[in-house]
Amino acid sequence: MAIYLPGTVEEEQLALDDLTPREIVAELDKHVVGQKDAKRAVAIALRNRWRRLQLSGPMRDEVLPKNILMIGPTGCGKTEISRRLAKLANAPFLKVEASKFTEVGYVGRDVESMIRDLVEIAIEMVREEKLEDVADKAELNAEERLLDILLPPSPPARPESTGGLVLEGNTTGAESQARTREKLRQQLREGKLDDRTVEIEVRERNFPSFEIISNQGVEEMDVNLKDMLPNIFGQRTK
Repeated sequence: MAIYLPGTVEEEQLALDDLTPREIVAELDKHVVGQKDAKRAVAIALRNRWRRLQLSGPMRDEVLPKNILMIGPTGCGKTEISRRLAKLANAPFLKVEASKFTEVGYVGRDVESMIRDLVEIAIEMVREEKLEDVADKAELNAEERLLDILLPPSPPARPESTGGLVLEGNTTGAESQARTREKLRQQLREGKLDDRTVEIEVRERNFPSFEIISNQGVEEMDVNLKDMLPNIFGQRTK
């Protein structure tokens, strides 16, 4: 029996180790008009960072990484070049406003918050990548669960005993249910059961949030207390 796992055709993710500076510039040309010198400079800098990661020991110190500082008027492509480079390198990207960090008093933000935001973005990127890896399996499991609700499996037939012989029950009922299940599966995939209402139990998790006042400012932090104190908060179903 063939199992059809629907999916979408996505653009293949380019690997940084397969791209030369010229190819990096070609990728940037698809989204940024002009700025040839800037795109060439950032492409070489990005490739040098990749080369440095491939080296080990004293040789790594010979290839110095270069930080990139782009200066220009609004709309010239600074942010777009940076964002596209981060996507090519599969690295977290964060845009900040310097004025938020120069304000004094309780309004300004800590510079360290940029590191925390980058880490959160990186964690979210990994989470999305792992979700994509199990998307087909999760969709199949959800389909099987819906079919179990629409057509609950029948209990196994008990073998009949006649004298000293044991006769297995008739398998016609099981085969009929299997055919019905496959018909429901086909209707589910074709969208013919979208108007059908089913009830399922889901776990409800409520995580409290609070504010921490630091000497540099007020920052709202969502804390998952369940991970910190797993035995205090129970899980409820609804």
